[in-house]
This record gives sequence, structure tokens and C-alpha cells, in this order.
Amino acid sequence: MTTPIQLPAENLAAPIELLDRDGSILAFNERVLDWAKRPEVPLLERLRYLCIVSSNLDEFFEVRADLHMAAFRNNDKKGVYNLKTFEAVFEAARNLVTEQYSLYNEVLLPSLEKAGIRILSHGDRNEAQKKWVKDYFRREVKPLLVPVGLDPAHPFPQVANKSLNFIVQLSGKDAFGRTNDIAIVKVPRVLPRVIPLPSKVSGKGSCFVLLSSVIRSHLADLFPGRHVGQFSQFRVTRNSDLSVDEDEVDNLRTALRKGLQHRQYGQALRVEVSDSCSDYLSEFLLNQFKLPPTALFRAAGPVNLVRLSQLIDLVADPALLFPSYQSSFPKQLSQGASVFARMQEGDVLIHQPFESFDGVLAFLKEAVEDPHVLAIKQTIYRTGSDPAMMSLLKEAVRRGKEVTAVVELKARFDEEANINWAEQLESVGAQVVYGVVGLKTHAKMLLVTRREGRSLKRYGHLSTGNYNPRTAKLYTDLSYLTCDARITADMDTLFVHLASPSKLGRMNKLWAAPFQLQKKMVEKIESVGAAATKGQSARIVAKMNSLTDPVLIQALILAGQKGAQIDLIVRGACMLPAGLVGLTDNIRVRSIIGRFLEHSRVFFFEAGDVQDIYLASADWMTRNMTRRVELAWPVEELALRQRIIDECLLAYLHDTRNAWTLEPDGKYRRVEKKGQKPKSAQSLLMQKYALGNQKIR
Repeated sequence: MTTPIQLPAENLAAPIELLDRDGSILAFNERVLDWAKRPEVPLLERLRYLCIVSSNLDEFFEVRADLHMAAFRNNDKKGVYNLKTFEAVFEAARNLVTEQYSLYNEVLLPSLEKAGIRILSHGDRNEAQKKWVKDYFRREVKPLLVPVGLDPAHPFPQVANKSLNFIVQLSGKDAFGRTNDIAIVKVPRVLPRVIPLPSKVSGKGSCFVLLSSVIRSHLADLFPGRHVGQFSQFRVTRNSDLSVDEDEVDNLRTALRKGLQHRQYGQALRVEVSDSCSDYLSEFLLNQFKLPPTALFRAAGPVNLVRLSQLIDLVADPALLFPSYQSSFPKQLSQGASVFARMQEGDVLIHQPFESFDGVLAFLKEAVEDPHVLAIKQTIYRTGSDPAMMSLLKEAVRRGKEVTAVVELKARFDEEANINWAEQLESVGAQVVYGVVGLKTHAKMLLVTRREGRSLKRYGHLSTGNYNPRTAKLYTDLSYLTCDARITADMDTLFVHLASPSKLGRMNKLWAAPFQLQKKMVEKIESVGAAATKGQSARIVAKMNSLTDPVLIQALILAGQKGAQIDLIVRGACMLPAGLVGLTDNIRVRSIIGRFLEHSRVFFFEAGDVQDIYLASADWMTRNMTRRVELAWPVEELALRQRIIDECLLAYLHDTRNAWTLEPDGKYRRVEKKGQKPKSAQSLLMQKYALGNQKIR
């Protein structure tokens, strides 16, 4: 699937059509689903990957599908989003869903049963189990259900985004002699979706029932005096992008909080129904939500596979999970020793999750407890609900330090959590600001100002990932601690810009978006291309989550056509078509899908005798370059540069276990080395940090 976007022919051998972004996102989820197919992966982890794909698809429809649906409604046959892309994207998503349920029914359910874990449908339950389920329904479920029979006085109810519901066709007449034949049952989210049966009725192993099955088996109890005919589970996915005109609101936080109340009821984009749902009921739902038949998805099982993740927590059998991995304390730091003192000796690199986020917390804790520290400034994008950092910042305020928090209220799906952070910090006296109007603050930085003798010294932390202790255990990221005066001065300059309407001051070492980051990256790529034309060493290795910015893509293609050798490690969406004869022969793209989510952004440029390494908060996406506040910073210490090359670039370029390559036809294929034992970069790094600083072999 391709998009009409073409790079201009100027300076290129020929116009190049880019790969479709949304098709690439769905292809990424196919690679994630591959983990659920692997028999060597522990069984509950395979189920977890299945749930992850469903969660990713939910977000895809919530965020990306509206653009294609709008093209359909407008009958748009041209443009980036058009009738063809609408059909192609929905068809690709449908194929992925079909594959999910096939895997769930034909492989995972039988494997779970062999492991002594059974999910019982009504027909599978014995009499004792049916009696227990019936009692559970009457005691725990029925009191919370309010079925709505549709008539002029009872219109179709508001159905929340991604909520579980039932549609029921009834025969006979109601208490008032009316023949209304359609009823809707909304299922409250407070009810657990996976219910364990007690040992007295489960028999051997562990038995579970799904809430949807419990309700389905007892629908007749909700409609006394009526006959229940056709019925189906259903679930609607809605557009969940919050649209707030920052120039038109007095208080962004208040406006966003109001917007969150309406997010659950945005434009419908997809309806999921049971596989057995009749055409009559499915057409009724499509008409109700004003959707075309293409937006109907039939589920050969529970309509929300995401909720099956509850089963993983309920079973919690270590034998069916990945072996637990304990991150080591950062090798460059010593527990209990001063982080400030160590930073004075040189910069510190923390490779998460192989090294723990505890090193970052130790830095902040020391800043809070040190009486010589006067001020702490931090950006907050996705911090999650972990109270550790919040407690430290509150304590800093209590101890009389100046605390400034730049809270990004528009971090998608984290808006409410960040609003709560802002309110809690303000309540204790911290200075809370929301960044620059019209831009998301995505840069990750923490700056500490400390009095040392008669002068002030700054200590900084920069990161490719978020200040979230939970995801720091699941995502690969690089944290960077430095007291380099030029870098920390740049950080302070950016904080001043975020907190006030002043223009961004002169930067010494940092590159910031939307100001000069894209331009500087293009210049680096062009310098490599220029070196190639001179016959000098010319190499680019870039690791990121997504590559979708046409400006940077064009620069890469041009450098490759001049002879530069380019390796791109792109986890998710990539619009650059690699390996096209005569066009992108010198560009190779690979994607690593592992146990941990690859999240670090690393950029290596070699132009003749000059080698540069930059770390960044930004992917190479247009939004990161033009609509967000982002940072990239150089790594200059030789030991740290080599460590990044070894661990973040070379290890992944030699991965033969979890790597996929993008082929000239636009499809991804697993990397396989016949006759060789597969190598996993993540596994090797886990071993390395478990055993100490040993060279990766």
C-alpha cells in the first residue's frame, strides 16, 4: 500500500513514492503479533502480545482512522487520504483482526487448556458451574444492568468509546402492549471481564468465565415476559483526539478537563460485533452510528481481546511467563554515593531497562535533600501514576526549593493524569506552566541548580524516554546525566522559553525543535553525502521509533544516492522505501520487535574523519520537527560514544532473532541466518548487565 505523497525529482535520480504511513503502522502490529505465534515464547506472554496488538489497534482507530473516514464521507478520490486509502487501511486492519482471532481460537485457547487453564463458555460448563455462574449473575451483575428498550421515549442510548454492550432483538409485547423489538444492554466498566471460578466447582486446574459469556447466558432474565431472539455483543471505537483551540481559551487545563468528558462520545469509526451477529442487527448498528459496511468488524470471540490481559494477572504462573528480569543499578553510579560528585568526574549514561530508573530517582532525591540545591526544573510528559517523583517534587517544595514543572497537558491519553499532576504540584506551591501555545512539550529534561561556594552550578538529566518508573522497566531508553556548563545553560534557556513568552535564546550544544532540530539533522545528513562524493568514509546509522518526515527522508535518499551507506533501525512506521534499484540501493531498514519496547533515539553520522553521535527525544516525524518542543544533544565522551555504538547500534544491526528487514516491495521479512544460532540484542544486553560490564559477543 502506497501513498500519493512523492518526493520531488529535484536533486534525486527520479521521483520516489513513499510508503503509506498507516499501512506501515499496521505492518508493525503484524510484527508484534508474530510474538504471539512463537511456540518458544511463554504461553501467557503470547496472550499478552495478542492483547497488545488489540490495544494498539484500538489506538489506531481512535487516532488515525478519522482521516480516512472523512475522505470516505467526502468521496475524496485524490489527496493523501482518499477512498482507496480508506478501503486499504480498513481491509488491512480487518485481516489483522481475523488473524488474531484465528490464533486465539486455534492455538492459544487449546494451549491454555493443556496448561490447565480453561475459559468456559456456557456450553462447556457442567451443572455445578452453571449454577455458580447463575448465582454470580444474579448477585453481582444483574443489579448493575439497565436494559433499554428502544421506542420514541427511549432513544438509542449514548454508548461510550470501547465499552461492552449487547444488542437484543425481542418478540412479543412489553408491559404496555408495544412491540418494540430492539433493546440495548450497557455493561458497566466496574465489572471484571474475566471471572475465576472457585475451586469447589472448577475441578482440576484453573477455570474462568468471561463476563460477556455470563451476560449472554442470562439475557432472558433481563426481559421477563419477552422472548429473546437474535443478540450480539458490540463495541464502538470513536475518534478520541481532543481538539482545543489554545488561542481561544483562557485556561487550557479547564478546557481540556471539559474535553475529556466528551472524548468517550466522539465520532464513531468502527463497530465490532460477535461473529454470529445477524445482518439485521449489524445493519441496525451501522445505521445508528452512521457508518458504512466497511467499518463493521466481526469478532470470532470476545469483542475486546484487550481485557483478556486480566487473565494473565489472575493466573500469574511463573512457568508461563518470561523469567523475571531485575535491572541492575547504573554501572557508573554507586548506591548511596553522591550522584553530583560522580557527574563532576564526567557524564553518566544509563541504558534502561538493563540499568534501572533508580539512578534517575537517586539524582532527584539527592537534589531534594541537598541543602545547597536552590532550584529544580522538570518537564512532565508521560509520568504515569507512580508517586515516587511526585513525592520528591512535593518534598522539594516543602524544603523551600524553587520547583518549576512544565506539564504537557496535551499528552494523548495522559491528559487526565497530567492535569492531576499539575493540580497537586500547584497545591503545594510549585510553579506549574504548560509550555508554548500550539506546541507539545515532548523534550525530557530535569535541571538542578546548586550553590557551590560563591557560584551556582547546574546539573542536568536528559532522556530519550519519559519520567515514568513503570515504563522504564519495559522500554529501552537512554538517560544522560551531565554538568557540562554549555548543555545545562542550554537547558535553562529552554526552560525560560517554555515558562515565558520570550524568544528562545542562543543555544550552544543542544538542538531544539521546532527551531533548528530538523535543519541541523538535514545538515548532518548532507555532510555525510558530501563526504561520499569525495570518496571519504560516509556512514549513517539511526535508531528511532518512526520515520515519516518527508524532508529528512529526502535528505537520506539523496545522501544514499551520493554513495553514503545508511542503516536505519526503525521500530514502527517507516515511509522510506529501502533497497529500490537505482534509487535507495544504499539504504537498509530493519525493525526490532523484542521483549522490551524499543524506544531510544540514537543518531550516528560519519563524514570522513568526523564522527558525531546525538541522542534525542524526537523521532524523525514531521510533528516532532515542527509541532513539538524536542531536544537532541551530542555525546562527546569517547567511552560513552563507544558504549552507545556497541549497545544501541551494532548489537541491533547484528540481531538475527527479533529483526525484520524492509524489502523493496514494501513488506517486512524476518531476518534468518541458516545454520547459525539466532542472536537477540536485548537478550545479550540483559546477560551483559546481569553479569557486569562484559563485552557483547
